[in-house]
Order: sequence, then C-alpha cells, then structure tokens
Amino acid sequence: MKKMVLSGAIILALSVASCKNNANNQEQTSQTPTEQSAAVAGEGTYMAEPSSVIEWTGRKPTGSHTGTINLKSGSLTIDNGKVSGDFTLDMNTISVTDLTEDEGKADLEAHLKGTGEENGADHFFNVKTYPTGSFKLTSYDGTNVSGDLTLKGKTKTISFPATLTITDSEVTLESQPFNINRVDFGVNYGSKSVFADLKDKFINDEVELVVKVKAKK
Repeated sequence: MKKMVLSGAIILALSVASCKNNANNQEQTSQTPTEQSAAVAGEGTYMAEPSSVIEWTGRKPTGSHTGTINLKSGSLTIDNGKVSGDFTLDMNTISVTDLTEDEGKADLEAHLKGTGEENGADHFFNVKTYPTGSFKLTSYDGTNVSGDLTLKGKTKTISFPATLTITDSEVTLESQPFNINRVDFGVNYGSKSVFADLKDKFINDEVELVVKVKAKK
C-alpha cells in the first residue's frame, strides 16, 4: 500500500513539472521569430539627423504664422523594447516660413528670438538668455510619446500622438499636430490670459507643433 502511494506521488510530481515546462515553452514562444528578430535589430542608440525639425503654427484673430525650429543635437535609444531620448532645440534657428523678406520675415523672426527690440527681448523666447530648449522623451506606448519639454528654463510634462518606425539602422518619429500652452513656459506676449485689456489684439496661448525626427546609428 505504501509503495502505491509513493508511486502516485512521483507521478503527481512529474505531471506538475511537465505542466511547468509546457507553460515556460509557451511563454518563450509567445513572440513570433519575426517579432523577436525585429526587437533585436532595433536595439541601440540612434543619433538625430540635421534634417530633424519642429514645425510650429501660431494663431491670432487676424491670421496665423508658421515656422520651424531645428534640433541642435539629439538621440533615441531602444533598449529591451523601451524607447527613450534626449533632444536639444536650437532656439536661434527659429524661422518664419509664411512670410517673405519684403513682408517682414526678418522682423518677426527677430521679435520671436528677442533680438530685434531693446525692450522686447523677453516678449517671446529671449534666445540670448535661453539659446536652447530641450525635450526628454521618457516613454512611448505605441500611440503616444510622453516626456519633459523645457523652454525658457521652465519644464512641463507633455504627451502627443506619434508614429515611431524602427529598423536596424534608422528610427523616424513623426507626430500628429498637437498643442502646447506657451504661457506654461513664460511666453506671455499678447496673451489674454495674462493681460486683461487686449480686446481682440491677442495671440492664442496654444501653439501647434509637429515633430519630425530622423535618427541613424
């Protein structure tokens, strides 16, 4: 009788071990070979190309202006399926793309940079004091990028929809249009949320951005 109980215990133990092995095998093969090889191929750090740019649109009741800001440097890292990145914005490259020189392109660019008016340096981005901005990418969930944006020494966490395409030699990140509130970063000029007597001579607090980054190993 004791011998039968012992045999039953051994059989039970073997059955449990077999179940565990099956579970482990299923877990290890939950990814297809294609998915596994793509994950390995995408690992590493990619350096931002000079063509990377942030496109902006500012609006007011009487119209809008568009322009770009270039990256000074930046990198994206893919590590075990997680995405991170650090980017430096060159605020001296603020440009206006909807005006010609005859229409006041240079004057508006100087106003945005704070280099054209002796008493207006801090109206917008004051590039002499704050020559760079930054964005620290902390996560990407497959739909939205999240991270910390710093402008004029002020940092705010933002999130925006974006598509991330990864190969073994290149990463591209392109966002959908999204808005930031410029007042969060101390860009107060013409804001009716800051100045109460502007009537219809205000500039919208929301600035629309589109991020386009290309990075290579």
